[in-house]
Amino acid sequence: MSDPATERLQIPAPDALMAPLARLLRPMVRLMIRAGITFPVLEDLLRSLFVDVAQNDILPDAKSRTDSRISLLSGVHRKEIRRLRLEPQALLETPPIVTIASQIIARWLGAAPWMAADGTPLPLPRGNEEVSFERLVESVTKDMRPRAILDSWLADGVVSIDADEHVVLNGAAFVPQPGKDAQLFYFGRNLHDHIAAACANITAVGRAPFVDRSVHYDRLPADIADKLAAISRDAAQKMLLEINRAALRMTEVAEAEMPATRRVNLGVYLYIDDDAAGG
Repeated sequence: MSDPATERLQIPAPDALMAPLARLLRPMVRLMIRAGITFPVLEDLLRSLFVDVAQNDILPDAKSRTDSRISLLSGVHRKEIRRLRLEPQALLETPPIVTIASQIIARWLGAAPWMAADGTPLPLPRGNEEVSFERLVESVTKDMRPRAILDSWLADGVVSIDADEHVVLNGAAFVPQPGKDAQLFYFGRNLHDHIAAACANITAVGRAPFVDRSVHYDRLPADIADKLAAISRDAAQKMLLEINRAALRMTEVAEAEMPATRRVNLGVYLYIDDDAAGG
């Protein structure tokens, strides 16, 4: 019996997907090899994911989630499916500090009285004033001490202390430090959402539901590529700040009884590579 949800999708043929999948996975495989993740480890992860997705995403009706049906869809042997059902699943939780940090910096970059008239984040006294770093943190959370967040951000270079003993946000936006928990969280979430949007567009019947556009040029001199990179960073930063401010304005006036069940993730990427290396 066919799945009604699948029938409403425009599913590409398996052969047509193999080449783009190989290209998509190549940088991931490169990262895994460098990180010491071998193929058997990845194989175990994929086996578990195939079973989990077949069971929870493809078969919404609990009665249809038999080992035989899941095995048919995933290609995983029923014996393995029974074993995986008994294993605890890893929880994909957002680290609390990541959520809190994002909210604090979003408010600092996008809402009065924390930003200047020109939209730049104000240097903030540490505390004891109505407009201060302490009040900014407390406007988002009462569960973490402002001093603990300040010490953490100073250590990571997110903020600095100026000559007037004010807290200054470094850069126009929060960029997690390489290899830290925050960067790894965004690595998984942002790539997941980009790929999920692209997959939804590929399988859509009619108009593609999500934005997935890029500007790309080949065979450029290095100096032009560098200039385009600088222009792109500036334009992307302005766009993201504008969206952040719009979101803060709308959420502040939203009615309390309105259901809050949606999330929005808008991302921008820039990549420069050698033509020969990129194929």
